[in-house]
Amino acid sequence: MITKTFFNREEELSFLEEKYRSSEFQFIPIYGRRRIGKTELILQFIKDKKAIYFLATAGTKKENIERFKAAAKHLIDLSLVKDDWEAIFGYIKNNLKEKAIVVIDEFPYLVETEKGLSSIFQASVDLHLKGSGLFLVLCGSSLSMMYRDVLSYRAPLYGRRTGQIHLKELKFKDIIDFFEKPLEEIIRIYAICGGVPAYLNEFREKKPLFQLVEEKILAKNAVLREEVLFLLRQEFRDPKVYMAILSAISLGFRNLGKIINYCGLGSKTGIMPYLHTLESLGHIKREVSVTEGARSRKGLYFINDKFFEFWFKFVRRNYDLVERDVKMAVEKIRPEFDEHVGSVFENICKEALLELRTPPFTKIGRWWHGDEEIDIVALNEKEKQILFGECKWGSNVNAEKILRALKEKAELVEWHRNKRTEHYAVFAKSFKEEIQEPNVMLFDLERLGRIFGCPGSKDSK
Repeated sequence: MITKTFFNREEELSFLEEKYRSSEFQFIPIYGRRRIGKTELILQFIKDKKAIYFLATAGTKKENIERFKAAAKHLIDLSLVKDDWEAIFGYIKNNLKEKAIVVIDEFPYLVETEKGLSSIFQASVDLHLKGSGLFLVLCGSSLSMMYRDVLSYRAPLYGRRTGQIHLKELKFKDIIDFFEKPLEEIIRIYAICGGVPAYLNEFREKKPLFQLVEEKILAKNAVLREEVLFLLRQEFRDPKVYMAILSAISLGFRNLGKIINYCGLGSKTGIMPYLHTLESLGHIKREVSVTEGARSRKGLYFINDKFFEFWFKFVRRNYDLVERDVKMAVEKIRPEFDEHVGSVFENICKEALLELRTPPFTKIGRWWHGDEEIDIVALNEKEKQILFGECKWGSNVNAEKILRALKEKAELVEWHRNKRTEHYAVFAKSFKEEIQEPNVMLFDLERLGRIFGCPGSKDSK
């Protein structure tokens, strides 16, 4: 039995501790997609501190307030206070004489119990909590509701927060220490789970990868089988168009015209609100070629969430087979999986270059023009340095052949031609032979392991 692990959130914990040391009132919204680790972060922060932790549910106003009073009982008796949030916060300010943290987890559920609740909390902050030493945390997984009721310019609570944490996926380097597995296997797991702690915990068991895929994602009652549907239904009352857009992108339809045609919406005007919403919630991202400006019309769309990408590629696309015969579905996924890992491997390689900081680059991304594409192009505008990188998820790779093709494509890149210093990098699981050439770097799994401090790698950090 694998016990639940708290994954590395040092930066966020340090921020919360710094705020806690202040004697002034603090209001910190913490938000992020479901299963990203918000509650675990909060529980780590309030450990050994005077705190009221309350998890809101989809019950009635009275039910939630009664449960809040019960959660607060170890610090303050609220039993005689009327069932009104402003009255409760007023009583806490006047009667709780010690420094304390009040956490309301899944605040969007609470908003649904009472009309105008955000305005009531605004009044509570303005009339009772400002000037107190209280530390208020409102946490939520429904990003659309957190933006609407807490974070956006029109939200009643806008301007009251003293900080905020948008909890996002962990970087690849932050998950390595939590697996007693070879680096190649961790990369494969990351290609499924991304940096979402709850998913990663499910894959820590010492079983073959595709057995875990079957047990955790594909089996009829698997914990993650309906995960994407649940997340989309949490954000959208009618997720059909959003599902169609994500399906289109997972099939490789990345430019706007092809997405519109696949979804059958007929026009750019019809689809843009959906794309903007998916992008604002972090489910997709729009990329332009790294040498283009942000306003370029040549942007392409990618699924930003690695678990979403895996699910749409391999679960939704094979749903009939998954329903009929899970074992057959696993065998259908198996030969297609390495191509998927290869696309995720590119992101890991970018992260490695940024960790290495040699040479330092200020911008990194893909480059494309027509049918030509380079996996990684990194730029240093001030020093006019450019790096061209190619990523191959394979073993015994012929680096010399890859480098030759990469240099040919590099000649097509019009960035500071004849004035730039060029660097080249090739990434793979392993190479047929080394290359000794100025400004050329080879990265195999052994070297990547050293960069990320992977246990077992020679000279790991």
